[in-house]
Amino acid sequence: MFELLGSGVGIFVVVIGGFLATSVRILNEYERGVVFRLGRIIGAKGPGMVFLIPVVDKMMRVDLRTVTLDVPAQDAITRDNVTVKVNAVVYFRVIDPNRAVVEVENYLMATSKLAQTTLRSVMGQVELDDLLASRDEINQKLQGILDKQTEPWGVKVANVEVKQIDLPVEMQRAMARQAEAERERRAKVIAADGEFEASKKLGEAAEVMERHPMTLQLRYLQTLSEMSSEKATHTIIPFPLEFLKSFMGSMK
Repeated sequence: MFELLGSGVGIFVVVIGGFLATSVRILNEYERGVVFRLGRIIGAKGPGMVFLIPVVDKMMRVDLRTVTLDVPAQDAITRDNVTVKVNAVVYFRVIDPNRAVVEVENYLMATSKLAQTTLRSVMGQVELDDLLASRDEINQKLQGILDKQTEPWGVKVANVEVKQIDLPVEMQRAMARQAEAERERRAKVIAADGEFEASKKLGEAAEVMERHPMTLQLRYLQTLSEMSSEKATHTIIPFPLEFLKSFMGSMK
């Protein structure tokens, strides 16, 4: 009799254990469980312990954390007919688990495919110079388009960043030549401005020397001092024109 009672208790424990194993789910803080009862959705549950009716209920886990999605490099043609290869990264998360399960079969794959097509489409609407110079505006445009398209899926696109833009070799060489020509132009403009400023200063100095002839003599003595301080075997001393005129007058 005791043997039958013990076996009955054992069977009862096994049945209870099996029931709990099939009816109890533990969800983390960042998870939600979308429960279907006989094929009809009854809502998202969690976090914590969730009880399910065996055979009747079915649950699908949904992660609410931000997902970092790398968009593979896409070949695109800009509006000015330049072929580029662009890749990006998309940051998004699920904000409505019910719609993420019911409205789309696989929201991860759907968001990835949508990001690829949107990236090619936006690249075709801008010129190469805008693509290189206004990357922040392009990122905001991509984020707005993706966020609007994924909203019915219960997915929120937080940010989109264009990582790398690969240009053809011929275009890289052309841009390098253009940059070099631009640097040469700036150097010539700066040199011309310097010459203009120097000529203005020389003109002002000449006017001062014309009004005060003694300054010319002082400049002459300063020049002689500078020449004598240098190490040279020969020293040429220029004479002012006034000295020559006085010498020629005495000879006459």
